[in-house]
Amino acid sequence: MTLIELTEFLDEELGLSKFPGDESSNGLQIEGRADIRKVGIAVDACAHVFNSAAKKNIDLLFVHHGIIWGGLKNIRGVIKSRIKTLLESDISLYACHLPLDQHPEYGNNSQLLNLLSIKKIGEFGEYHGKRIGCWGKTAREMSLADFVSRIDGTLGTETSSISFGRKVRNVGVVSGGGWFAINEAEKYGIDTFLTGEPSHSAYTLAEEMKVNLLFAGHYATETPGVKAVGELLRKKFGLDIEFIDHPTGL
Repeated sequence: MTLIELTEFLDEELGLSKFPGDESSNGLQIEGRADIRKVGIAVDACAHVFNSAAKKNIDLLFVHHGIIWGGLKNIRGVIKSRIKTLLESDISLYACHLPLDQHPEYGNNSQLLNLLSIKKIGEFGEYHGKRIGCWGKTAREMSLADFVSRIDGTLGTETSSISFGRKVRNVGVVSGGGWFAINEAEKYGIDTFLTGEPSHSAYTLAEEMKVNLLFAGHYATETPGVKAVGELLRKKFGLDIEFIDHPTGL
C-alpha cells in the first residue's frame, strides 16, 4: 500500500486529532519511500532501532516515542545522525504517543489489562484533560506477590513492588511515567496501582491511601501498544511486520 494510504488510516484509526496538545508531533514525522510493504514497530526512535530497520529493509517505522517533541530547534548532533540514517535508507517514521496510551483497543493500558486478565471497568489517570489509563478488577482477590509474578511472566520484566498491606483486586494502570494517576486511586477504590517508572512523589500518597505500588518498567509497559498496532496492520493489510526490540531495563 502507499505511504499516504497507510498514514491516513493510522491517523484516523488511532484518533490523533483528539490530542492536539500532545508534546509529541504525532503522525508522520519523517517521509520516506512512497510504497509500504514492510513495517517495523518499536517503542523508541533511536539509532539502534533506525540501524536495525535499515538492515531489515523496513519501509516505515511505527514508534511510541518519536524524535520530534515540541518542534525542532535545530538539526545537529544526535538529531542530525538519526534523521540522516532515516533519509539515507528512505525509511518513514510515524510516531504515536498519548493516543497510543489512551486508545480503548490498541492502547498500552487497554492491552495491559487484557494481557494481565483484568476486566476493564473504566478510564483512569487524567493527563492533559483526558484519562489515558484504565482500571479494572481481577477475577479473584490475590496476593501482591502472585500478581507481581503474573506481570513479570507476561511482560518479561522485573517489577519493583511496594506493599501497603492490601490484597489485589481493583487495579489502576497507567503505562510509562504514569505515577501522577495515584491521585485518583481513592476516587475509584483502587487497591493496587501499576505503572512503569518509580517516583518519590507517589510514595507518601500511596502510603496514606494504602495503595500498593507496582513499577514494571517504562519500556515493558509500553511495548503492548505498538505490538497491537503491528498485529492490526498485519491482519488488515497483509503487511510484513517486524518488532524491533531494544529494552532499556527501565
